This record gives sequence, C-alpha cells and structure tokens, in this order.
Amino acid sequence: MSKRVLVVDDEKLIVKGIRFSLEQDGMEVTCAYDGEEALNLAKETEYDIVLLDIMLPKLNGLEVCQQIREFSNVPIIMLTAKGEDMDKILGLEYGADDYITKPFNILEVKARIKAILRRADKSTKAAEKSKTVEIGDLRMDCESRRVFINSREVNLTAKEFDVLELLVFNPNKVYSRENLLNIVWGYEYPGDVRTVDVHIRRLREKIEVNPSEPKYVHTKWGVGYYFQG
Repeated sequence: MSKRVLVVDDEKLIVKGIRFSLEQDGMEVTCAYDGEEALNLAKETEYDIVLLDIMLPKLNGLEVCQQIREFSNVPIIMLTAKGEDMDKILGLEYGADDYITKPFNILEVKARIKAILRRADKSTKAAEKSKTVEIGDLRMDCESRRVFINSREVNLTAKEFDVLELLVFNPNKVYSRENLLNIVWGYEYPGDVRTVDVHIRRLREKIEVNPSEPKYVHTKWGVGYYFQG
C-alpha cells in the first residue's frame, strides 16, 4: 500500500516540487494551499503523514496542527522559516512530530518523512502485537503468543499461531492457500500449498469443538480460508 501524504503550503511551486519528488517514490500526495482546506482534508481522509507550513492563509499551520490533534495522531512535520520557537511547536501546545526549516533540500524532506513513517509503522505493529482478542470462547494473546479456548490453553506451533493471527485480524477476508503460504511462510519457502491445508487441519483440531463443522476457521470452497467469530 502506498503511503498517503498531505502537503500544505501556500507557495505552489514548493508544493509542486514536493509532490513530484514524493510521487517518484510511489507515495500518494494530496495538496492544500490554506489552513481551512488542510483541516477539511485531514478530517475526510486518513493520511500517513502531514507536511504543514506554518505561514498559511485562513488558519495558520499551528492552528491546523492543534485542531488535527483533537481527532488524529497522524505524524505532522512543520515547514518553518528560521527563528521560530521550535521547542514550543514540537511541545504539548501544538503536538508536531518534527520540523524542517526553509529553504530545505528535498532529499532531507524525504529522509525525515521515511524516518517518521518507519517509526509509526513500528509502533503500529507493536500495538497490534500487544492486543488480546476475545471472540466467543476463543482468547488470543498476541504478545505472549498464547491461545485459550474456554480459559484452557491450547498449544499451537509458531506457524499455526501465525496463520490464526492473520485470519483473526482480518475477519471474513478469504485468503487463498497460495496467499497464506506467501504471507506466513514467505515467498522463498520451497514447500507447496498442501502445507497450508495440513496446518489448517491441525489448527481446527486444536481450537474447534467439531473440526469437521468449524465455528472459527472456515473454508470457502475453491477459494481458500477465512475467519468468522
């Protein structure tokens, strides 16, 4: 999935340059030229990162940053002229994540964006991994990688857990056997799709009351497998 970036600056040439450069890296770029437009876009769409100039018409960048923080934790990089009080801008009062002073080098902008996106991805993954999921009589603790049925622990192998975790976090999404093989075992894995069938069968034997009539891990004939609570 390409990353979605909102670029906000009233200097159209700057916006055009940033947009072109980020699109070259496969990012999806939306542009806004004043604070009100930026705020409306941030409310309508979930962006992965916002580049926000301080000096803007209608609402200035600091006001936009503050208001975005009321409904979103999207990473925000402020674009600023030299001499602004950046400690204040990055502090609690406004909640920006980073700043770049003008005039800037586009390579520096891209490096900062990528660094922040990497951090954001890591923290998202960490949050997902720490989740405990409860569906019916199934409880899954993703941090300790333990699974319980009716409060009784079920011993899953690493790959059985990986398959179950993928299906549980994407309920009703049907994964083909090839898809599961590639995601869980990796593209380099030399085995074939029968590996997936064997793991699904073992998984059902461990978590289903009646494996031949599964409650959780279902088969969509001719397509693949999916999870339904």
